[in-house]
Amino acid sequence: MSDKLNVLLLGSGGREAAIAWKLNQSPLLGQLFIAPGNAGTQASGTNVAIKPTDFEAVAKTVKELDIDLVIAGNEDPLVGGLREALAVSCPGVPMVGPGADGAALEGSKDFAKDFMGRHGIPTARHFTATGANIDEARAFLRSLKAPYVLKADGLAAGKGVLIIDNIDEAVRSLDEMLAGQFGAASAKVVIEEFLKGIECSVFVLTDGTGSYRILPVAKDYKRVGDGDTGLNTGGMGSVSPVPFADETFMAKVEERIVKPTVEGLKAEGIDYRGFIFLGLINVEGEPMVIEYNVRMGDPETEVVMPRIASDLLPALVATAEGKLGDIRIEEDPRTAVAVMAVSGGYPGSYPKGKVIEGLDSVDGIVFHAGTATDAEGRTVTSGGRVLAAVAYGDDIAGAAAAAYDMLGKITFDGKYNRRDIGKDLV
Repeated sequence: MSDKLNVLLLGSGGREAAIAWKLNQSPLLGQLFIAPGNAGTQASGTNVAIKPTDFEAVAKTVKELDIDLVIAGNEDPLVGGLREALAVSCPGVPMVGPGADGAALEGSKDFAKDFMGRHGIPTARHFTATGANIDEARAFLRSLKAPYVLKADGLAAGKGVLIIDNIDEAVRSLDEMLAGQFGAASAKVVIEEFLKGIECSVFVLTDGTGSYRILPVAKDYKRVGDGDTGLNTGGMGSVSPVPFADETFMAKVEERIVKPTVEGLKAEGIDYRGFIFLGLINVEGEPMVIEYNVRMGDPETEVVMPRIASDLLPALVATAEGKLGDIRIEEDPRTAVAVMAVSGGYPGSYPKGKVIEGLDSVDGIVFHAGTATDAEGRTVTSGGRVLAAVAYGDDIAGAAAAAYDMLGKITFDGKYNRRDIGKDLV
């Protein structure tokens, strides 16, 4: 490798915009390429018009642009075997992101639950339903108390989880899922006991040797409406740090969840080099795992990256090379709050191509998510979640007030945002 590193970051959302923003601050960075990126990522690097799941195009880009490090932003290419493909086509180029065996932690809820069981990691009671054991599955479902949680085993674009209050409706939904409601993703359905508590997201970098680093903790807001009402979305905002994730709670997380996860992967011969997202729930002070993801969360990344005070690039290189042991990651003591502006109608159907105005008048961090540049060079909406305004503060209330002030200066037709991000924690 040369002294300066050329980096290829795969993805196009707010998560990738935040990672690109952070990488762009590194003195080690040569050129940063984001594939495909969005209208905002162009401020941090160069967009490349390829799909992360087109492995041939990714390999070609790695060779043509003399890439020194590949970072997978989202899960689809990882579950599909990007690491394995690049190992063949671009041997020796380090990558942040697990192989398909490790990516099964997100790609298969059934695999993840079995993994937690094998390594004594606390999680909800569960049963995996298939067409062959439907009677047992219905009996397990009826043995639980309401509400009932049904999860498609495979990737379902964030839509494969149902939480249902009525048992008859839950049984009907189980049958519909197994019959193909979410395509191949719900050929198996994980039935779970409902856990009552408050959620948070813990992010870990690990390098395949057993070394790991815990990144700033965050909490996101999934429901579209104030007071956690309405439909689930990809996330309407986020906060870091999380007041209840104090030293006592995090010591339990590390001992009961992080260490057994990292050690379990190593014991099973899974060479996991990348991010692990722990979706946790605090049940009366005890952390339990709701789910694993094999990449950073979105919109949590939009507050985690601003709270990493040290250079992130050396940590990512060390992760990819199996040398994380000596790397330190420093946290900014300030609070960060991100508020997402979304298109009217989201998470249902919504228009695209609405011109975004006021971006130049904002003094602060704005991470683009669903944006594009039109033929006239204007920034326009291209997705449901359009952009996130991110601000620092001495506390949650101060950071939130600053983020809302920024967001108020940005306009587009149909713009909507929640008004209560972080209020439940104040």
